[in-house]
Amino acid sequence: MKPPVLALKNVRLADGPRMLFDGVDLALEPRSRAALVGRNGAGKSTLMRILAGLTEADDGERAVTPGTRVAYVLQEPLIEGETLLDHATAGGAAPHEAAAALESFGLDPSKAATGLSGGETRRVALARALAEDPDVLLLDEPTNHLDILAIETLEGAIAASRASVLIVSHDRAFLERVTQRCFWLENRKVRKLDRGFAAFDAWVEQLTAAEADEARRLDKALERETHWLARGVTGRRARNEGRRRRLMEMRATKAERLRDTRGAMSMGVATAGTSGQRVVEVKGLSKKFGDRVILEDFSTRILRGDRIAVVGPNGAGKTTLVKLLLGELPADSGQVTLGTNLEVAYIDQARADLKDDMLLKDALAPLGGDQIMVRGAPKHVAAYAKEFLFTDAQIRQPVRSLSGGERNRLLLARALAQPANLMVLDEPTNDLDMETLDLLEEMLSDYEGTLILVSHDRDFVDRLATSTIGLNGRGQVVETPGGWLDFLSQNPGFFGVSPAKAPGGRRGETSQRGAVAPAAPAPAKAAKLSYKEQRRLEELNSLIAEMPGKIALLEGQLADPELYSRDPAAFDRYGKALAAAREKLEAAEMEWLELEERREALEAGR
Repeated sequence: MKPPVLALKNVRLADGPRMLFDGVDLALEPRSRAALVGRNGAGKSTLMRILAGLTEADDGERAVTPGTRVAYVLQEPLIEGETLLDHATAGGAAPHEAAAALESFGLDPSKAATGLSGGETRRVALARALAEDPDVLLLDEPTNHLDILAIETLEGAIAASRASVLIVSHDRAFLERVTQRCFWLENRKVRKLDRGFAAFDAWVEQLTAAEADEARRLDKALERETHWLARGVTGRRARNEGRRRRLMEMRATKAERLRDTRGAMSMGVATAGTSGQRVVEVKGLSKKFGDRVILEDFSTRILRGDRIAVVGPNGAGKTTLVKLLLGELPADSGQVTLGTNLEVAYIDQARADLKDDMLLKDALAPLGGDQIMVRGAPKHVAAYAKEFLFTDAQIRQPVRSLSGGERNRLLLARALAQPANLMVLDEPTNDLDMETLDLLEEMLSDYEGTLILVSHDRDFVDRLATSTIGLNGRGQVVETPGGWLDFLSQNPGFFGVSPAKAPGGRRGETSQRGAVAPAAPAPAKAAKLSYKEQRRLEELNSLIAEMPGKIALLEGQLADPELYSRDPAAFDRYGKALAAAREKLEAAEMEWLELEERREALEAGR
């Protein structure tokens, strides 16, 4: 094996009274590709700063081969200079190399370096680092705010680079594609796996199982030695002092293990009252801003229990589409019909509701006091915050003191406190560690409501989505069953084709679920619903509008805690009526859907 170009040996660093690193060893050999994995708060970004030479450790050694050039892309990069090219050349890159790197990420080198979006800021920082042709490339959450196409551009750049690369990222698909080695930062030390990230989870499970066995053996030995001590060590001869010292050491070891064990995060969501079978109905939707077309003639139907992913390049209009679907933004043309009994929880990627000077407790309990309603039951705000791994000290700290991952956890805590049957998550995975991501994925998999997910995390989309809507930024919108990989296989070239033509059909033609339709068949004889069917459709529309009110009335009567003891027969009667009403609404919605699909099919055949 070649000697490392950059290495840490026995590094120690304290953060106040808390030891952050205690004997960390880490080495990067030439052209190695490694992931640095760890929980939020474990110190990954601090360790990257030590490797970059920006933070000095309390003890230990940082060794770097003479002449080695290190480029470091921070988790929250700062862009300076008048233009993007000014920033990209500030580290010594040749202007033509910097311009080429910027253009590879779809950026204009002459663009002003102010007013940039999160995705643009990230791409500028990456372009600068790559243009410098470093020997070591340190990337802290490089995929945050990047769209999937930019992530694939970054993957190609890393593959072509001669640099040793160390990456902190929560993006599993990205790490599986680019890494050959893993460093795991846990309990103030770093352990190494000489395989790519695809093998990481299985390796961690083996280590965790072995450590659990060791912990059980330690507890057993501690129990035995504590019993011996209780029998009166003071009356024994000095030769037993060695045994007493070993007991004290075992106690210290257990105390250290308990201190390092992070509490288990608790994440749950209560589904609000059942929504209607039809959650959102969209017909012929179009929207543009000036001359820029966001979408044209888009139609879709979102049903209860669907998990819809929205994907596409930055700026294509994903958030705009979500706001159109929720009725928060008016369309230029077309119709959006929201279903009945909807309770919406919305997490905004901009974190606009979090103000820097807001205290964490006030963010969770904006009306004041120490209590918060969590899924219908009162709970102390500090106890609820602990479920999302916030400490007592953080409860009264301002939001600006939180890391990116902690802010995202705070948004999740706020959103999940309220029952919802429609959850809308706009880039929920940014800055979250993998443990939190896994828990979020597990919670969403069990969620009984409807989910609309905007995300660039391919693995997250593939694991959750039942249907994926893609926007290419030129007014074309395609929806296909499945996740990201399904979308790519069914729509090859969709994001890269000319505006005049999209895969599988002509521009602007969409099928029922938004997919590009095949060329129209030869004109057929006009057809429509029969008079009887049309009348039935109108009856069903009225019935579906009326039934939620009746259901709510019955639910209110059954909510009386004294009803059963006062009038058991009425309690039974109301319960049966409620079940019948729900079944009637369900049947009406299913019949309405069948008639609507028949009507659309007949109109399409005209």
